[in-house]
Formats: sequence, C-alpha cells, structure tokens
Amino acid sequence: MSCPRLNGTGASSLCSLSESCRHIWRCLSATYGLSASWFLFIEEQTSISLAKLLQVLNRYQVQEEWFLGKSLHDNEPSIIHHYAFSEDPGSFSFPDPAAGWALSSLLLRRLAERIQHAQPKSDFTIDLKHEIALYIWEDGNGPKLSAVPEFCTESRENCATASTTYLPHCGSPVSRKEVFVAVKTCKKFHSERVPVVKATWEKDAGFIEYYSDVADASIPTINVGVPNTERGHCGKTFAILKRFLSKAVPKTDWLLVVDDDTLISLPRLRRLLRCYEAKEAVSLGERYGYSLLLNGYSYTTGGAGMVLSRPAVSMLVSSGCRCYDDDAPDDMVLGRCLTSLGVPITHSPLFHQARPQDYSETLEQAVSFHKHWNIDPVTVYKLWLQDTHPQDEL
Repeated sequence: MSCPRLNGTGASSLCSLSESCRHIWRCLSATYGLSASWFLFIEEQTSISLAKLLQVLNRYQVQEEWFLGKSLHDNEPSIIHHYAFSEDPGSFSFPDPAAGWALSSLLLRRLAERIQHAQPKSDFTIDLKHEIALYIWEDGNGPKLSAVPEFCTESRENCATASTTYLPHCGSPVSRKEVFVAVKTCKKFHSERVPVVKATWEKDAGFIEYYSDVADASIPTINVGVPNTERGHCGKTFAILKRFLSKAVPKTDWLLVVDDDTLISLPRLRRLLRCYEAKEAVSLGERYGYSLLLNGYSYTTGGAGMVLSRPAVSMLVSSGCRCYDDDAPDDMVLGRCLTSLGVPITHSPLFHQARPQDYSETLEQAVSFHKHWNIDPVTVYKLWLQDTHPQDEL
C-alpha cells in the first residue's frame, strides 16, 4: 500500500481511515518511518489547511510519542465500547476521525513493531477510533490522546482541519420505487415494535414487506416458513434474499434489510444511494469486523440496516452460500459470504447499530439508529431522523 506525502520535505503522510489502521501501520512505518515526522489519518470528507497544520505540528517535539486529535469521550457507559470506563466514562478520550488524528513518527514505529506480536484483545472490530485509542494507551503504558483545538469538524478561522457533511450530494436521490424494504419481525413484536415503524418511517417506503414467523393480515406480515429464533436470523434473511429476486415482489435496484426496532431515514438513504452504482455488487452499512488480523472478514451490522444492490443479492443466492443454522447471525454470515465472493463491505458512518446516546461524535444527517431500549423511539426518530423540510419524493 502506498501513501502520498503531504509535502516535499516528507513532514507528514496521509492515509484514509477507511483502511484499517491495524494493517497499514506496518506499511507506513516501513515506507515513511525514517523520512516522515508525522502521520495524519483523515476521512475522505476532511479538508486540510496545510500551512496551519504544519504550524500546529511544530508545537510538539517530534522526538517524543504524540497522539493528537479532536477529543471525544463517552457521556455514559456505551455498549459499543463494551461499557469501558463505566465508573467515569469521560476519563478516556478518543479521536473524532472526521477532524483527523496524528501520530508522531516515533510512536507509529513503535506501534508497527508492537502490532506484530501484541494483537488487540478482541476478535471484533466495532468502533475503530475507540479501539485504536485503547491500543495506543496500552493500559496506561502509552500516550493518551492530546486534544488539539485546531483539529475541527466545523470550519473556523483557526482550524487546520475541517470536515464536510457525511451525507454527500451526488445528485438527485434515487427513486423510492428503486428501494425494496424488508423488515424482520416475529409474532411477539407485532404489537410492540411494528407500530413504531408505521408511526415513523414506513410512509417513506415505496415498497415494504414485513417478514415474520406467522402471517398477520392486520400488518400485513409474510410467513417465510422459518421459525423465530432468539439469536441470529440467518434463515429468515436468506429467505428474504430469494424472495427479492423472485417475481413475487416488484423488481428494484436496492434491497434494505432492517430489524423491527431499526429507526431509519429513507429519504437520506435514497440520497446516499445516488453515490453508488446499482449495477455493481454493493454492500453498504455500518461495517464491523471479525478476526481481521487472522484473515477474517468485515460485515454490515443488521440492526443498523443492511443495503444490498441487486447484483450483490444475485451473487449471494447463486453462490450456494448458506446458513450453517437458521439462528446463525445473518449479518456475519452475509459478510463472510460476500468477502469470499470478492464483494467489498462498504462502511458509512451514517448507519448506527445502537442508540444516539451510545455515540459521542456528531450525529446530524444520520441514516439509522437501532434499539428501543430505555428510549422513546418515536421521539428519537423525530429528533434525529425526520427532516423538517424533506425533499420531494420521487
């Protein structure tokens, strides 16, 4: 992997945070470790004022280990961080990737050496920015994040970095008739969760079906012939994939699979989908990882919503990939299958597997949240996902 230099003197190097830093630290150290003083990691939407950035970096001694960025912290114990620092959630800081974050060359070289023999403790990659900060901190043996006010998400006069919106503008939204929505539910949630969907985002769907373990004409639901399972829902999801390709439902470019406790903005999703080519195999959502350092795989989390293009669904169904059990985790099985087929798992920070209070970064223009636990889901939808002035529906 090659990373372009920031300037002619090799003062810094840039790499996208969309690449797993666990894999690129060694590459960066081997390629630039002796010629660069700093390494800056940014999102594709992050803009940089080079002169101001160099002024900021010159404040720090490059002969020391530095971990710089815009500081985030949990306001309450968060499930996505495994309730780390639960007694004092604000005591641990991690970087906002939209503002960028920097490592001194000395620190990066040590991390590149350490990662070869001291792997992260968890097999799962859930929130990379928090996990990177934990790995660098090393239970107090490494540096904590140093907050840099010039690393910004909102553009200000003194900012060295700034970030534009995560919801890009790639043209007019795709038509609501090009997105088929599949809601996974079961009998015990027909009266509890389904009414929330109907009271919030169902109205924005061009085509929507509810898949359950029983047929209920009042919703209506479709019995896919798979008994409800308490854990994963792989059998149900694969039945949905097959139905999507059949003549039983309208032919659309995109399939969205959600849980019955997913809260989602379909207008924002349709705007986002304009940035992707529906004729290609696309898997889009909030990307997690499993055993990535040992040839594992990435997957889009089911609760946040899994978006698949028609070619991706066709490849999955025709490949012979199957659930090892009906209650296997459907999102992980799909991720493993798509990885074996060479289909990229595309991450968008607009999708969220948990509730708004479980996140510390900016959540404006989010596409989805998940779970009704200890919240009023209708209020959460209106606050975070319902646009005040929605665009005309197509």
